[in-house]
Amino acid sequence: MVILLYLLTNFAYLSVLTVPQIQKVPDDIVGAAFIQALLGSGGQVLIAIIILVSAFGCLNGLVLTGARVYYAMAKDGLFFKKLAVLGEKSNTPENSLYLQCLWSSLLVMSGSYSQLLEYEIFAALLFYIFVIAGIFVFRKKYPDIPRPYKALGYPVIPVIYCLLAATVAINLLIYRPNTTWPGLLIIMTGLPVYLFWKKPAKAKLEQEPSAVNE
Repeated sequence: MVILLYLLTNFAYLSVLTVPQIQKVPDDIVGAAFIQALLGSGGQVLIAIIILVSAFGCLNGLVLTGARVYYAMAKDGLFFKKLAVLGEKSNTPENSLYLQCLWSSLLVMSGSYSQLLEYEIFAALLFYIFVIAGIFVFRKKYPDIPRPYKALGYPVIPVIYCLLAATVAINLLIYRPNTTWPGLLIIMTGLPVYLFWKKPAKAKLEQEPSAVNE
């Protein structure tokens, strides 16, 4: 259904706008140009409001989940300890929320909406691929664990998904190098950071069983 909606949306764009017109749209906001061509300047305001509502709805979920990723990392000893502290009154990871707010503000001031969207899409695609590929790893390493939920169409559909997502990611690297390559470099900086925190975290886990026995 999602694929069908995307295809129909693109057909609607192409029925009103020509390809050269679409290529000249600033910041790739084709929807705004489409509505403006149909309804004039008032349509552009309407689509801007719709985009804002959609963005805030998405942002709500990202704010709630993103900060808790830092919180979980800190609890596992893979990030700063203070990020694992919950607020006394709110019972939420306040320090993680503050950090997320600071980093998000820096990103917002660093580029346009289109650039940030390409950063996010490319990074998200990479981790979606990792998550789906993890199904194959877990099936092989832990064949006997209970699986209350099973991947539909395994292994065909997960393989197709990984191939298609990888195609889109490579396409972004080729045609959007100004945003995707810096995004990839930012992600890669996470590797030395992870290795830096991993050794103390592993040592802590090894000490905990002996402490319990004592």
